[in-house]
Amino acid sequence: MTIPLSSRYFNLSEEDFFSFCQEMSEYHIERKSDGTILIMEPSGSESGHFDLIIGSEVHNWTQKEKNGKAFGSSAGFTLPNKSVRSPDASWIELERWKNLPKEDRKKFAHISPDFVVEVRSESDRIEDLQEKMKEYIQNEVRLGWLIDPTKQKIWIYRADGSTEEVPSFDIPLSGEDVLIGFQVRISDFWDAED
Repeated sequence: MTIPLSSRYFNLSEEDFFSFCQEMSEYHIERKSDGTILIMEPSGSESGHFDLIIGSEVHNWTQKEKNGKAFGSSAGFTLPNKSVRSPDASWIELERWKNLPKEDRKKFAHISPDFVVEVRSESDRIEDLQEKMKEYIQNEVRLGWLIDPTKQKIWIYRADGSTEEVPSFDIPLSGEDVLIGFQVRISDFWDAED
């Protein structure tokens, strides 16, 4: 479940919003482009485990390729539309990351990841996550995966605006032209019977 805060918080400066998030660090907090602050309940243990596995796969590939930076679910990014989002896993091409001022990297960096992953937890509405994925693509994210463990489906969002539904965790996913050479099959580490 996501809880929006009252409108009196809409006009926080970037600095004040960052401070607010640090003071409320036990919560997952994002901000929409209109200034609405969203406080999300922590994901369930199973979703959290799944987030870690996906993030680890991206991190391990990045360590081998040395071509970018991988981020976990606690990293926030300020998108061009001024929203602040924290994907469950994300990746930024190394040169783009290096071009950011070092001070900007310490807060909610003003950059859209090249690649994002969102994993649906039990309390998430799939429609809300689908809208979030569209927002990512509209804000320069080049490739995104929305993973729904409940229905064992995946949606792939691409920079050209196309969306592809993958009906099974057994079908390998590719990093396509963003994470070149990255491939993963969700069923290799997701066991719905556990």
